[in-house]
Amino acid sequence: MTDHLEQISSLGPDETDDLAGEYVLGTLSAERREAVEHRLSQDSALQAAVWRWESRLQPYTALAEPVAPSAQLWQRIERSLDRQDAPTSTRSPDRSPAGHTLWERLWDNVTLWRGVSFASVLAVVGLAAMLAFGPGAQPSPRYMVVLMTPQHTQAGWVVEASSSQQISLIPVGTIEVPPGKALEFWTKADDWSGPVSLGLVQPGQTQRLSLKDLPPLEDNQLFELTLEDATGSPLDRPTGPIQFIGRAVEL
Repeated sequence: MTDHLEQISSLGPDETDDLAGEYVLGTLSAERREAVEHRLSQDSALQAAVWRWESRLQPYTALAEPVAPSAQLWQRIERSLDRQDAPTSTRSPDRSPAGHTLWERLWDNVTLWRGVSFASVLAVVGLAAMLAFGPGAQPSPRYMVVLMTPQHTQAGWVVEASSSQQISLIPVGTIEVPPGKALEFWTKADDWSGPVSLGLVQPGQTQRLSLKDLPPLEDNQLFELTLEDATGSPLDRPTGPIQFIGRAVEL
């Protein structure tokens, strides 16, 4: 582990950010992960990088439904562990390939992709938008919102914003709206006096909405979909029950 600790302590800001990303995604070897955990207790820059990655990825975790591993998957895991325990003289050094970006290394990491559900693939593909940019570059999308049911049992929509004044509302599931009813989309920043309607939403359709008449989008801004009459809420605020709700996370 000493060699890994020395490598980590000599990393620059860019490499530290990449290492934190791989640590949070769980793609490091056991030895390197142990070295990162040891270093975390004394490296504030690494702590901050890990916290940033956890904050970036948290919205995506809601997109993947939990799946119980099959007996075949457990057997495959056991075989993989047996191979890792077997001694070999040809094992390549555990270090990032020179000239490879973080996204390229993740794409080549077979362990990451084995047994991944379709919903998880969608989440990781969305992550590619962030990994395609180097540290310090402006990521796209800049903000992400996962709209969940109030009980946090199902993700229904994702809000993506590539700028602070335009968003895309993307369905990730099948939503049934009762006859004579409609979904109305609302947003509210922490310091606003009340929510603002962004209009009615058609289930199953991606919609792009302008926020140019509102203050710039900000971190932790609330978004929700409520069930209203077919023509929308008769008031300047929601009157029906919340169907999906979430808060913006700056990426």
